[in-house]
Amino acid sequence: MDRHKWRSLHHVLKRANHNIKLYLDSMKEIEERARSCYEGTISLSSNEFVEMLVLDGCFVLELFRGATQGFKQLGYPRNDPIFAMRGSMHSIQRDMIMLENQLPLFVLDRLLGLQLGYPEQKGLVAKLVLQFFDPLMPTDEPLTKSDRNKLESSLGWKTTFDPLSDQGGLHCLYVFRRSLLRRGPQLAPKVWIKRWSHANRVADKRRQQLIHCVTELREAGIKFKKRKTDRFWDIKFKNGILCMPRLLIHDGTKSLFLNLIAFEQCHHDCSNDITSFVIFMDNLINSPADVGYLHYCGIIEHWLGSDAEVADLFNRLCRQVVFDINGSYLSHLSEGVNRYYNHRWNTWRASLKHNYFSNPWAIVSLVAAVVLLLLTFAQTFCSVYVFYRPR
Repeated sequence: MDRHKWRSLHHVLKRANHNIKLYLDSMKEIEERARSCYEGTISLSSNEFVEMLVLDGCFVLELFRGATQGFKQLGYPRNDPIFAMRGSMHSIQRDMIMLENQLPLFVLDRLLGLQLGYPEQKGLVAKLVLQFFDPLMPTDEPLTKSDRNKLESSLGWKTTFDPLSDQGGLHCLYVFRRSLLRRGPQLAPKVWIKRWSHANRVADKRRQQLIHCVTELREAGIKFKKRKTDRFWDIKFKNGILCMPRLLIHDGTKSLFLNLIAFEQCHHDCSNDITSFVIFMDNLINSPADVGYLHYCGIIEHWLGSDAEVADLFNRLCRQVVFDINGSYLSHLSEGVNRYYNHRWNTWRASLKHNYFSNPWAIVSLVAAVVLLLLTFAQTFCSVYVFYRPR
């Protein structure tokens, strides 16, 4: 891959008619700030670290710009093994979303500014990130123009929230996570890469139980309905109906959720919304039958081999994470679902409906039985009445 990185840098320098010294000197100016974004001591020398920022940064920017503007516009041939919109791009996107592969966003913004002739520009890379990682979105509901404009504005020059300020090092994964949640201004994490201890992060699976699985909820009379929204995490429950947005599961879903969960686990001042959603889905899905029913309701659409693979995916994602149920944005909703589930009348009513009203023939049979019972009672009453009638 290093060969392709040097090749992309050569394209950048040739296209902009620049000397590499311009980029190296610019990275020297922000080297200390860039190093502070990583936890621990970096073994690279100053020259090696600066070279790494330039090489990796230009490579990432070429991918971002090519996916948006077209690689042909940047001077790459159609049969290029890396810089072409072909099957390999999906694996590259999955690789670039990984937490350990992130670069500080201010580094990318500086490099892009040098290429465009505006070294101090901010916000353009964040917009490229949203477009580049869009295929990894876990929903096929399009982002509305209004929402996209609001999101891009909050990632740019607005004073309410400036992710490129000195509050901390922002990176592409954080930008993409924010695009998924879209909850308005929030503080950026102070440190964006932390090592986390395996021993201190393993949680008891039983303490992660928010809700019963689909099969058990159905037995209690709870219904499932697709909710039309592009916010895949926005789940509602009312009058025994659990309304869930459509969730698209593809080859990149596992990598996406794993890295978003890792990000939330590494940042104690960050919300656990993605983790909460994944654990909620893990609770709902215990078997392929649960997946199949959610697919029948239009809630889950997947491109995997089978429903069993989807069930296995969710059952494995959060095996080794720390999770506080009380801190989940779905805790209140789960309490409402559990109260409905624990109400005996709801279970009896659901059982009655399943056993006696599941199809028209069952209803006809029940009505016929009731009518026959009433006729028998009437006949018995008449016989007794005639026998004991006063003469």
